[in-house]
Amino acid sequence: MAPMATLTPGTWNLDAAHSEIGLTVRHAGISKVRAVFQEAESTLKVAEDGTADVEAKIKAASFDSKNADRDAHVRGEDFLDSESHPELTFVATGFKPAGEEFELTGELTIRGVTKEVTFETEFGGQAVDPFGLTRAGFSASTAISRKEFGLTWNAALEAGGVLVGDKVSIDLEVAYVLDQG
Repeated sequence: MAPMATLTPGTWNLDAAHSEIGLTVRHAGISKVRAVFQEAESTLKVAEDGTADVEAKIKAASFDSKNADRDAHVRGEDFLDSESHPELTFVATGFKPAGEEFELTGELTIRGVTKEVTFETEFGGQAVDPFGLTRAGFSASTAISRKEFGLTWNAALEAGGVLVGDKVSIDLEVAYVLDQG
């Protein structure tokens, strides 16, 4: 990956308590449903020359839309199939500066299908908190076609259209903590 020169070199670990991995999908063609994944881990490794690598693992069974029936359906075989595919993964393959922001490209794997995606990413900065921990924050977003990842389940609507839209917006608000060890 290209330089991230303003970050302190070292290994950064996702601070899950101060991060959100969210998604939005159109429902019944008229509204949007939002959900988050409650369990994830990620590392950001920054080299002395400013190059960086990012890897993330998200627990499929941690999908949470605040509706138990829908959550069970999405975790099940029609969608994520979390028993057979317990993790969604992302491995960065490229970084391209774009003004104050940058594009982060990588391989996203959902339900055993891997596709290249590009996140429009904003670096929120780096700071030392009152407890002496060095933190960095990022906001990132992309949109994917769920069908491209084998998530094809749907139901036709009486008035036309389908129950679940194909486009899934993924929005990340993530914080990392520099490993002190």
